[in-house]
Amino acid sequence: MVIVMERMADLHTHSSASDGQYTPDELVQRAKDKEIEILSITDHDTVDGLNAAEKAATKAGILLLRGVELGAMEHKNLHLLGYHFSEDASNIKALCTVKQKNKELRNRRMIEFLRSKGIDLALEEVADIAGGTNISRPHFAQLMVKKGFVSTVREAFDRYLDTKEYDSIRVAKISARDCLDAVKADGGVVSLAHPYQLGYDDEMLRETVKKLADRGLDAIECFYPKHTTEQTAFYLKLARDFGLHVTGGSDFHGESVKPDVEMARVALDLAWIGIDPA
Repeated sequence: MVIVMERMADLHTHSSASDGQYTPDELVQRAKDKEIEILSITDHDTVDGLNAAEKAATKAGILLLRGVELGAMEHKNLHLLGYHFSEDASNIKALCTVKQKNKELRNRRMIEFLRSKGIDLALEEVADIAGGTNISRPHFAQLMVKKGFVSTVREAFDRYLDTKEYDSIRVAKISARDCLDAVKADGGVVSLAHPYQLGYDDEMLRETVKKLADRGLDAIECFYPKHTTEQTAFYLKLARDFGLHVTGGSDFHGESVKPDVEMARVALDLAWIGIDPA
């Protein structure tokens, strides 16, 4: 008889090292307050916050699972979550350097795009909101709210930052294959993030998951706040069909970024990653 030992985890959160509201230390403390046993900070295209998070997690007495979220070129919402990679993470860091340079070009294009809509922002102002150089769309949205161009971050995305017109200013991303290979080369495992965001029908999603599984995908993020009961059931079936493991998380960014998303306690069996169930 196989005994499954589950731990309470949130394997999808973001800190101020990318586009989250809270510092890595603050995020760890929030997880501790929520009685989360295992936390993964999966910042977009950077691992810069992990060292601080690991120190805070050790002090707080919770387990931090090293993480990163990488966007792939095949679809604007095809995101891969890398976990449990080496502390050096040399391949991931090299990939992230390329992705950050692409983001810098994207940010300049965003300034011009928004100015064409009558929204005059300075990149320096956005950097102030971001608290550093790792600027993302939520930082633009927060500045738009601050300057009165929109009422909420959600409105900024709906009207400007997540539209077909916005898609025309996107810059090249890295392929899903290269993202997978970088995490694997650093000894990590990879999960497909929030599959519902791809907007695929069941057949197309099945085909996509199969291709990723053939390339080395390890898991699917089956448990996610915006997944319906039916979607969760289908993603669990895909995991079974392709021999993949199950992950889950909140995609927490903080109330100023995603006011409707709080940190989650997801019961997960993570022995396959090498985490002691005790």
